[in-house]
Parts: sequence; structure tokens; C-alpha cells
Amino acid sequence: DNIFYSVQPAEQTDFTDNSFDLVTIAQALHWFRFDEFYKELKRVTKPGGVFAGWTYSVLRMTDEIDALIEYHHYNTLRDYWDDERKYVDEEYRNIPFPFEKINVPSFTIEYNWTIEELEGYLNTWSALQKFITKNNYNPVDDLIGNIKAHCKKEQMKIIFPVQLLLGRIEKQVNNCGLA
Repeated sequence: DNIFYSVQPAEQTDFTDNSFDLVTIAQALHWFRFDEFYKELKRVTKPGGVFAGWTYSVLRMTDEIDALIEYHHYNTLRDYWDDERKYVDEEYRNIPFPFEKINVPSFTIEYNWTIEELEGYLNTWSALQKFITKNNYNPVDDLIGNIKAHCKKEQMKIIFPVQLLLGRIEKQVNNCGLA
């Protein structure tokens, strides 16, 4: 009963000033217009509130399979990624961030997937869809064939490195002492 869903542009919301102690964004910060979003974030976050934006980077499995997936990501699909993808590939290290950063430990997301689940995930990549549209074939078919040569079990351990950008929102105080 205490959950409210709202779909709005991140850069211009109808939330009241100083509404939130915590604002989170998962796998999307790199798409925002940073200056406008950060201005809105300052407006809707309570003084001393926290912002947490996270992303996950290219999955990890084994050295041999990692090399295949990295080649697919950074070479086969290189020209098909949107420019904003660079922030994810840089693990959000170079994303504009005007707040005092809070150090965080490393995180991962881990799954046990079948080859079919891995293939399903790889087929969701936006760059792949652009590649298929332009080239009329799906390179994931060949990639999965190559990965199968390195699979020893029905389920494979998949590790997604997670990068968390965490910061405290400090309000500017005017001469009257008001935030």
C-alpha cells in the first residue's frame, strides 16, 4: 500500500522539493542529460540525502569464454553501440558526478545459467539489434557455437561486475540559512 509508481522524465519530475532521503538508478544514469538531472536530483532530495546509481559491465565466466564475449562486444558490435555506452564500459568512472563520492566495496551479481539463458541475454543487447538490422544476420549464433566448445557443465556460473556510484547530496544554503 505504501508503494507509488510514477513514470516521468528524470530531468523534470512532479515530485515536491526535499521529498526523498535516497534516490536510486539502476543501469540507466548514462542515458540522462546530466546537468538537468543533477539539478532535479538536488531539488527533490532532502538535505544530506543520498544518490546511488549503478551499472553492471560485461559478464565474466572463464578466461576463454570472456575473451570470446569481449571480442563480440568490443569488436563485432563496436560500431553499433550508442555513444552513452562508453560510460558503462568505463564502469561509471568518468561519468559526470557533482557530489561528494562515498567509497563502496566491490559488488557482483552471480547466476547459474544454461547456454540457452546466456544466449537469450546476449540477444537483448541494443547494439546487436542494430547489427542485425544492418547486416541481416545474428552474430550471436556463431558466438554461442564457439562458447559451447568451452562449456563443461549444463549450467555455467555467470558473474556481472557491478559498479556503484554513491554520493551525498548537500544543499546550497543561501544567506538566510535556507536550503
